[in-house]
Amino acid sequence: MSWLIWSMWTVLFALFETWALLNKKDGDTLSENTRALFRTRTSKAGRAAFTVGWVGFSGWFLIHILTETM
Repeated sequence: MSWLIWSMWTVLFALFETWALLNKKDGDTLSENTRALFRTRTSKAGRAAFTVGWVGFSGWFLIHILTETM
């Protein structure tokens, strides 16, 4: 059953992101919202926070998937 929920979430995300890309309205995409949240254009601290978070998550997820641990 959980595969169905994850599949639906993925399809909904793909639809929303596709719509955001096609309508060309500023601030609609995940990337634009992430940049705004971390203020990556104006804040070195925001850029650093995003970098640490992204590298940390990526490293954890890699280990999580390959070793099947939490």
